[in-house]
Formats: sequence, C-alpha cells, structure tokens
Amino acid sequence: MKKLPLASQRDVRRWALRTANAHRREFALMLGMFCLATLIGLAGPQLLGRLVDGVVEGGTAARVDLLAVAFVVVLLAQAAARKAARFRARKFGELVLAETREGFVGNALTLPLGTVEAAGTGDLLSRATSDIGRLDHAVRNAAPEILIAVVTVLLTTIAMVVTSPLLAAGLLVALPLLVPVNVWYQRRIPAVMASMLDRWGVLQSIAHETVEGARTVEALGLTERRIRTSRAALGDTIFSERKLRALQMRWLPALEISYVLPAAAMLLLGVLAYSQGWAGLGTITTMLLYTQAMATPLNEALFWLEDLQVALAAARRILGVRPTPQGDAVAEAPRGRDIDVSGVRFGYTADREVLHGIDLRVPRGERLAIVGPSGAGKSTLGRLLAGIAAPTSGSVRIGGTEVSTLADDVLRGEVLLLTQEHHVFSGTLRENLALPARRAGGEWTDDELRAALTSAGAAEWAASLPDGLDTKLGSGAYAVPAALAQQLALARVVLADPHTLVLDEATSLLDTGSARELERSLNSVLEGRTVIAIAHRLHTAAAADRVAVVEGGRITELGSHDTLLAAEGSYARLVAAAS
Repeated sequence: MKKLPLASQRDVRRWALRTANAHRREFALMLGMFCLATLIGLAGPQLLGRLVDGVVEGGTAARVDLLAVAFVVVLLAQAAARKAARFRARKFGELVLAETREGFVGNALTLPLGTVEAAGTGDLLSRATSDIGRLDHAVRNAAPEILIAVVTVLLTTIAMVVTSPLLAAGLLVALPLLVPVNVWYQRRIPAVMASMLDRWGVLQSIAHETVEGARTVEALGLTERRIRTSRAALGDTIFSERKLRALQMRWLPALEISYVLPAAAMLLLGVLAYSQGWAGLGTITTMLLYTQAMATPLNEALFWLEDLQVALAAARRILGVRPTPQGDAVAEAPRGRDIDVSGVRFGYTADREVLHGIDLRVPRGERLAIVGPSGAGKSTLGRLLAGIAAPTSGSVRIGGTEVSTLADDVLRGEVLLLTQEHHVFSGTLRENLALPARRAGGEWTDDELRAALTSAGAAEWAASLPDGLDTKLGSGAYAVPAALAQQLALARVVLADPHTLVLDEATSLLDTGSARELERSLNSVLEGRTVIAIAHRLHTAAAADRVAVVEGGRITELGSHDTLLAAEGSYARLVAAAS
C-alpha cells in the first residue's frame, strides 16, 4: 500500500509563519494581550518585595495596607488580562483552524483518484479527522498556554536581571542540564511522533476498511485473517506509544530538575548577598517570587508540550496532502476521440501483473461491452481507459494523445468513469446534482437539473420530495436508498457531458427491470457518445455494438453479440450460464 506523503518540518514552520503573517493584526493583538497580562503580573513580586522592606524598616500601617491593596488589584487585573488574552487566542485559533481544514479538503479533492486508492481511503480519512482534531486541540489549548509560558518566562527573566543581576545569575545553573537534554530530545522526537501517528493512521485505515468490507470479508472466510491483521496493527501502535513514553520519561525529569535548581542557587546567593549587604530582604523576596512565578507557567508548558508536539506531527500529515504537480500535463483537449489501447500491461504491485498485453481500438461513438469472470481484469482495464491509473507498459490514447498525460480538468471532460460506489453528500438535492462544472459557465438551472434527473430515471422520486430540489439529503436529513444514489450519480454524469463514458457496474444496485428501463432512457442522452460498459448482466452486452471478453488479464474474444454466440466460445458459455 502506498502512503500519502508527509510535509517536512520546514514546511510546517513556513506554514506557521505564513499564517501569522496573513493575520498580522489578530496575531499581534493576541501577543500584545499576553505581554500585557505578563507585565501586570510582574508588578506583584515587586509590591511584595516593597511590603517586606516596609515591615523590616518599620513602615506605617497605612503604607503596608496600601501595598497590600495594590497587590490584590494587580492580581485581579492580571486575571482579567489573561482571560482576554486567552479569548483572543481561541478566536485566532478558530480562524487558523477553519482555513487549515478548508485548505486540506481543497487539496484532497485535487489528488488523483489513483493516488487515493493506492494509499487507501483510511489514511486520508485519519488525516481529515484525527489529525485535524489533534491540530484543533493544540491550536485552541496547547499553543496559547505555551505562548503564555514563553512570554512569562522571557519577561520575568528580564525583570529579574533588572532587579538584581547578581541573584539573576542563579538562573545559569540550569543551562548545563537544560541545553544538552533538549538537544538530545528534539533530535529524536520528530521521527518518533511521525511513526506513532503513521501507526495510528494504519490502524484507523484497517478498522475503516474492515467495517466497509465486512460482508466481503465474511463471504470469503477472511474474518480470522482480518482479526490477526488488526491485532498486529494495534500491537505496532502500542509499541510506538511506548517508545514515545520511554523518550519522555528520560526528558521530563531533567526539565523538572532544571527549573528547581535556579531556586536553590538563588536562595544560596541571597543568603550571601544579604550577609554582605549587597541586597535587602525585599529584593531577595522579589527574586524568589519571580523564580516561583516561573515554575507555574513552565509546569503548564510541560503539560501542554506533548499535545503541541503531536499537533506538529499531525500538521506534517495534513500539509503533506497537497496538489500533485502536473508540470508536463497536456492542457489541450485531444483533436480526435478514437481510443487506442496498445500492448498495455498493468500490475498493482511489481510482482503481480493483472493485465497482460491488451490491444484494443474503440472508434468514436461505439458502444463496447466488456464481460468476463470476476477477477479477470475488467475493472482494471476500465480504470486505465478513464486515466485513473497509468499502464505499467504500453499506451492508452484518445485522439492520439496519451490519456495519462492529460491534465485532470481536461481528462474529465474527455472520459468519465462511473462505478457502482456512489456517495450522497450532506446538502440539498440541487447541491448534489450541481457538482459538475457547467460548460457554459454560471449555475445550473432548475430545468437542466430536472432534465438530468429524468434521463437517470429519478424525476418522479425528486418530484415527491418535500422541498423538491432544495430537499436536504444525506446524514441527519432525507435518507437516499442505494439504488437512488446510483441514479443521482448517473444524473451528474449527464450534466458533466463527457464524450466517452466508462460504466463499471453503474446500474448494479437496480433490479434487472429498472436497469433496463434506465438504460433505455439513457440511450437518447448517450447518443453519439462512446460508451464502454463493464457488466455482469449480459443484456447490456447484447445491446452493445461489440463485446470484449476478458479472461486472465487478456482479451480472448472480440466481436458483436451474434458473432460471438455463433463462435460458441467463452462468451457463448457465459450467455448459456446466465440463461
């Protein structure tokens, strides 16, 4: 299974700087509020220091009371400023998160379908849900709290140096421990975090795909095998979590010690300074309070740091989903519309080839049916014809242009693949239908949408909906049966208006009578178009201009329905078995 790429740490930093720059006003206001809250808080230890000096020097009760009241006012003002700063941080976080989520969805929609299928939908789903959730949690909570800690420690250190450079030197005792431990940790944590999230992504992919394909797993007797796979993935995930915890268990104690040491050193320096007359009790009290004041934000930062690190690793996964460069893609539509398949070989893995030298020519406007036993390579051939995958060797050309070299927007105007897997999006019927871009520009009219529904055999159902085209469909709204979801997909195809259509069991969820009726209604719409139908229902093949029989990754028979019946080969046996 192919994995979707990860963004580099440099990409994440650039994204963070670009985001901050794009919202300079909001970011500056948030940072300013944090600085204001910290500056207000710095006045507290200074007031307590003067209070101690006032008591020692025998100051008046009024002066002591005034200092005490001022200290309480400072605490209240600091609390109010921090509340306002956190509000600004949450607001800024919501803005960043909304843009990130929208950007991710936009980038995901530009990924080639072949890339998504090769990676598995579970990987993309885990990035769109779990990783976005981790980033959401960090932006709302971890980032503001760590920012508070950084600003507090920085400004408190400056205040300590201004108050007493001698006692502030006690901070230096932490550096010999703090620097090497953090260098050691930061060199190892990115790879460990990335591995952990990757294991979680694999586990979620396996769980998602097992649930989606539960019936197939049971039908093929693969339940125990799937359970073993899930347990192995869970074991790998637990191992990666333990590896992370082992790393943190070596790192966190060193951090705890690193901010306890300065307090001890400063106390010893304070005793020396007081005995020599270099500093008074008030100054020593102020410095010790500053040291204590730094401990709380540092503890908060430690508490939230893991969430921030996980979020940074998640950001690498989110930003790794980006548009695929199409530097040499052909941006002009082919002049011809004949399809030529020459010597095509294809394998999903290097050691297992599915198609073994396919040669096929489909003239413009022909209706070709592709039939054969399950696993013969019919759907794979359809994917190559639609340009979703590129052949390992050989070529698939439309009008003389290699399909795999066409730009995506050009390709979808030339050939469209419609499978039996359809999705009804949460939204109105109108929004579900209007997904294809209108060639003439502008919005689809109600008449155009209703005509497409009529072509797909769903006009009567749409007319019965309570709000017509504005009826909300999907999760939590009007439920759409699988067969009708298939008809909505066909209606979208009618609106997309490709000149070549590849139907891979596109009417499989309809009963035989409904499928035949729908195909008859589509005949007028598809008139003059090239239609390649991959089907198990052989009445589709009987109505086609030609039939291609695929067996073992090769075309073993090719001709009209009557010709192949007369040949009494594989196709004739399939028809006999079906009847």
